[in-house]
Amino acid sequence: MEFRIMGALEVRDGAEDRTPTAPKHRDLLAMFVLNARRPLTVGRLRALLWPREDGERSDSLVRGYVGQLRRLIGKDVITTVSGTYTLAIEEDQLDVDRFRRLVARGSREDLREALALWRGPVLEDVDPDAGRWVETGLLREELQELRLLALERRVGYELDAGGHREVLAELRRLVARHPLWQGFRGQYMLALYRSGRRVDALNAYSALRDELDDGHAIEPDAELQLLYHRMLHDDVSLHVSAGPPVLLPRDVADFTGRRDLVDRVIGDLVVVHGQAGVGKSALAVHAAWRHRERFPEGILYADLRETTAPAAVLEDFLRWLGCPAQAVPATLERRERLLRTYAANRRLLVLLDNAADESQVRPLLTSCPTVVTSRSTLGGLTDATRVPVGVLEDDDACDLVSRLIGPGRAARPATARLVRLCGGLPIALRVAGSQLAARPAWTVDHLVGLLEDEHGRLDRLRVGDQAVRGVFRLGYDGLPEPARRALRRLGAPSAPDFADWVAVVLGDHAEALVEAGLLETHTIDVAGQVRYRLHDLTRLFAREQLDAEAVQEALSDLVTVAMARVQASRFTLVSGEPPSSPAATTDIRQSVEWLYAERVFLVNLVGDLHDAGLWDGGWRLAHLLAPFLERQRFLHDWRRICETGLEAARRAGSARGVALILRDQGDLHRAERQWELAHDRLRLALGAFLREGAARDVARTRRRLGQVYLEQGKFDEAERSLVKCLAVAENPKDIAEAISALGSVAHRTGRLAEAAERFADAASRLADLGDRHRHADALLELTAVRLAQGLVTDARQAAQRARGIAVRLGDRLLDAHGLLMLARVNLAEGAASRARDLAEEALKIFDGAGDDRGRGEALDVLHRT
Repeated sequence: MEFRIMGALEVRDGAEDRTPTAPKHRDLLAMFVLNARRPLTVGRLRALLWPREDGERSDSLVRGYVGQLRRLIGKDVITTVSGTYTLAIEEDQLDVDRFRRLVARGSREDLREALALWRGPVLEDVDPDAGRWVETGLLREELQELRLLALERRVGYELDAGGHREVLAELRRLVARHPLWQGFRGQYMLALYRSGRRVDALNAYSALRDELDDGHAIEPDAELQLLYHRMLHDDVSLHVSAGPPVLLPRDVADFTGRRDLVDRVIGDLVVVHGQAGVGKSALAVHAAWRHRERFPEGILYADLRETTAPAAVLEDFLRWLGCPAQAVPATLERRERLLRTYAANRRLLVLLDNAADESQVRPLLTSCPTVVTSRSTLGGLTDATRVPVGVLEDDDACDLVSRLIGPGRAARPATARLVRLCGGLPIALRVAGSQLAARPAWTVDHLVGLLEDEHGRLDRLRVGDQAVRGVFRLGYDGLPEPARRALRRLGAPSAPDFADWVAVVLGDHAEALVEAGLLETHTIDVAGQVRYRLHDLTRLFAREQLDAEAVQEALSDLVTVAMARVQASRFTLVSGEPPSSPAATTDIRQSVEWLYAERVFLVNLVGDLHDAGLWDGGWRLAHLLAPFLERQRFLHDWRRICETGLEAARRAGSARGVALILRDQGDLHRAERQWELAHDRLRLALGAFLREGAARDVARTRRRLGQVYLEQGKFDEAERSLVKCLAVAENPKDIAEAISALGSVAHRTGRLAEAAERFADAASRLADLGDRHRHADALLELTAVRLAQGLVTDARQAAQRARGIAVRLGDRLLDAHGLLMLARVNLAEGAASRARDLAEEALKIFDGAGDDRGRGEALDVLHRT
C-alpha cells in the first residue's frame, strides 16, 4: 500500500484507490501521514482535527472517525496501543521518505525517479494554504529545497552528457521561477555558452549581478564569478563537457593478488612503496578504479617521473578543475593555495605516481585523499600511512602467468619454474607472459630453458618497448656514482640477503639504494643486525656492470672482513686460545647468534669465492665454518662447503688446505655416523699432515681416528691411537679432548671408575680453558658413567651443571642433550612422570633441528617411562 502526499492526498493498494472521500477522514489520514510511525492520543487527534475549538468534540467522535478510516485502509495499518493510534507503515510506503532517500543517493537514475514522485506541494488539496497545520508548511519548505537540488543535479548530469541544447528551455523556466537560485543561473549560462550564445550567457550573469547589487548589495557566489571569468576569456575547456576529470591510466588487465592491500591504498594520505618492478603503480591505479564511485567529482593523476616540477603539475590540476589559463598564478606558493581552495569540500582523489622524494609531493597535498607511489618510503611525510608492496606470492604469480597466456598452456610445474626465474616480480612476469602470448608456438618450458642462463636472462626479459632491465636502469641512473658503485659490488655475492656489515664493506650506501627501490630492508636478524635483500634480477643487473676483476675485488674485500668476524666468533667454540682479532666477540652466546644469522650468507660466500677464482679464501672460510656447522648439525651446509673447499684447496695448490678439509670431511662423516668414510678421509688427512710434519694436526687427527675406531667397536685400536695422541699433544685443549676420548673408551669397555676419573679430569681442564661447549659435553659423559655406577646424586649434579651451561650459551641442541640426560636421572630416581616431561621437551628440539640420532635417544627414554 502506498501513501502519497506530494500533491493531492492519495492511498493506493496496487491498482485499487483507497483514498478517503469524506473531508474529516481525509483530514484524519493527513494527520496520520504527517506523523507516520508516531503514536497519537485521542486528545492530540481532536486538537489537530478541530484546531480552533476548545475541546467541544467528544472522544467517541474521534474514535468513530478512526474506526471508519481503519475499515477503509486496513486495521493493521492503523494500530492501537495503550489508548494511542499509530500509522504503522514502512518508509518505502510513503512517497516523502522515498523522495528523500533517492535525492540523497543522487545518481542520475535516482534523481529521475525522485522527481517523478513530485505531483505538487504537500497536501495541496487538504491544506492548500498550509495554514491549518504547522507540519504542512515545514514539510513543503524542505521538499521544495530538495526538489530544486534534485533538479539542479539532474540538469548537471544532462550537461555533462552534452545535452545543453535539450535543457536550455527548462533552465530558462527555472531561472525565471527561481531567479536567486545561483546553481540554475550557472547551468543556464553554461548551456547558452555551449550553444554558441556567449553574449547571452554573459548577459545572464550581468542580470543577476544587477539584481543582487540593487536589492542586496552583494556579489554572486565565487563559483559563479569564476564561471563568468572563464567565459569572458573564452576558456576552451568549457566548450565540451567531459564530466568530472578522471585522469587515471587504464586499469591493469588481469590484475592478480594483493587482496589484502587493495582496500588499504585509499585513505587520507597513503604512500605505496616498494622496490623497482613490484607493481606499486598497478596496485594504486587498480585501487583507484575500484573505488571510483567514492569520488564523483573526479580523480587527478600525475606521473611525477614525467613531470618532475610541482609547479607544472599544479597548473595542470588547476586547469582540469576549471581554473582559466589566465587565472593560474605565476608562483608555486600561490598555485598551492589556489589548488587547496579548489579541492576543498570536493569529493576528489589525487594519485601521485613515481614520486622521487617528499619535495615533489608536499606542494600537491590538499584536503582530498591522496595516494603516492614511490620506491622510497618518503619518511618525511610523517602523517602518511604506508603500504609496503613486495613480490607476488607463488600462487598469485602462477595465476598471473596463467591469465596472461591462457590456462591451457600453463602447466603448473613449468609455470612455477618461470615464477622462480622471475623472482615473483610482476613486471618480469608480465613481460614473460606477453612473450608467450605473442608466440603461440612457444611453450612455458621453452622460455624457462632460455631464462635459466643467468648471463642472458635480462636480455630475454624484453618484449616490444617493455624491458625489465629498464626498470632497474631508471633507478640506477638516478644515483650518485658512490651509490652506483655500491650496488655493482653488492651484485658480487649470491646469498639471498645480507647484513648491514656487508653493505658497509661493499660501499656503505644501503639506505640510498633502499630509497631508490633497488634494495629492500628485509628484517632484523637474531643477532640484532639489519638485513637487506637484493632481488635476483636486480643482482643480475648489478653484476652486468662488473667485470671479472671487479667481482674479485669486491669478494676479496668481503672475505677479509668475513674471516676476521668468523674467527672472532668461533674461537671459543674450538679452543681456549686468545682470539686473533682485536674485535673478537668475547660472549659465546652472541658469537653463536651471529653465526646463526650469517650461516646462509657465509656458506654462499664459499661458493662465490670458488667461482671467482679466489680459491685460497674459499677453502680457508670453509674450514673456519666447520666447528659451528658441526656443533649445530647443519650437515647439508657442511657437506656443501667441504666439497667446494676441497676443490678450492686443490686449485690453490695448498697441501695443508687439502689436509684440513679432508679432516673436516672426516668429522662430517663421523657426525653422519658413516664410520668407513670417516676412517678413509681421516687416514688421508693423517698422511698429508705426516708429510707436512704438522705434529699438532697429526695429534688432532689421531684423536679423531681413535673416536672412529671406538664407534666401530675396535677398542684396542681406539685406545692405541688415543694414547699416541696424548703422548705427543702439547696444546691444553688437545690434551683435554684426548683424555675425554679415552674416558669414552673406558666407559665402553666397562672400566667405569677409570672413565669417571678421565671425564672429571677433562671437564676440569676444559672449564679452565673456557671451552664451555666441550666442558658441557664432558659433564654429560660423566653423568652417563655415574648412572652406570649407580651414583644417581653425582649424576644429577653433573647433568644440572651441563644443562646450566647450555642455557647460558643459548645452544638448543646442547640443551636438548642436557634435558635428555636429566630425564635419565629422573628415571633412575623413580620419577617417571618428570622423566617423560623432560624427554618430550628434548624430543621437540631434536625434531626441530632434524637430529635423527637425538630423536631416537629421546624416544628410547620415552618408551621406558
